[in-house]
Amino acid sequence: MPEVNIRFQPTPNPNAGKFVLDREVVADGKSKSFFSAEEARGDALGEALMALDGVASIFMVEDFVTVTRRPDADWQELIPRVEQAIRAALGAEPAAS
Repeated sequence: MPEVNIRFQPTPNPNAGKFVLDREVVADGKSKSFFSAEEARGDALGEALMALDGVASIFMVEDFVTVTRRPDADWQELIPRVEQAIRAALGAEPAAS
């Protein structure tokens, strides 16, 4: 599968960040929210993100994923891990360095 382009956007909530993708992650105008690894079970992207240390919850709709971090998590460390988890869950090639 071709590389997925991901763009991080901060939100008004300092604990939430929006990851905009160049493809749809949830179809048909629906959305998905997960607040625990158990809730995400069976959803490859949800499982990958909820497995990351520092992620408190996720919301997915259309072509973006909003990740809410735990207050003690550092965005500078979390952003690349979230992007890597998204690429792995979508079966996409890693971005060229």
